[in-house]
Amino acid sequence: MGKKLLIVYYSISNGNTKGIAEQIQKATGADIARIETVKPYTGSYNAIVEQGQREVNRGYQPEIKPLGVNLNDYDVIAVGTPTWWYTMAPAVLSFLKSCDWKGKTVIPFQTHGGWPGHVIKDIKSACKGAEFIHEMEIQFDSTGGAELVTKEAEIEAWIEKIK
Repeated sequence: MGKKLLIVYYSISNGNTKGIAEQIQKATGADIARIETVKPYTGSYNAIVEQGQREVNRGYQPEIKPLGVNLNDYDVIAVGTPTWWYTMAPAVLSFLKSCDWKGKTVIPFQTHGGWPGHVIKDIKSACKGAEFIHEMEIQFDSTGGAELVTKEAEIEAWIEKIK
């Protein structure tokens, strides 16, 4: 029996991370779950960015809604996050800190606009006891837009590895 894959992602403005997560799902047939904050972010893109910076700076972990999946049912978990101020989105930190990662394999992936920061490193330190494979940084244009900078072929080759 193959290892069971779950894709967990957080996506807010343009849905870039969501798009990548759905691309993995289409190729692998894996289950997929979206991290959502109990209290949604509101306001303009810039207002959300500023709130995000404040939250990141103080290591804030917003309350998140239940994912509706049991992590114990999966061996491999792909975790996707946009880059917020050089690290993962606060909601992703909440999710990672709420799980037991012992014996799990994590595929960390991030979307960013040119400044990947230390997201992958931070995900690794939040997932104590996990093994990591196939990490990926996917770049979109720097205006927060949805235009892909990383070559589609690179993303496809990465997804092939996940399969």
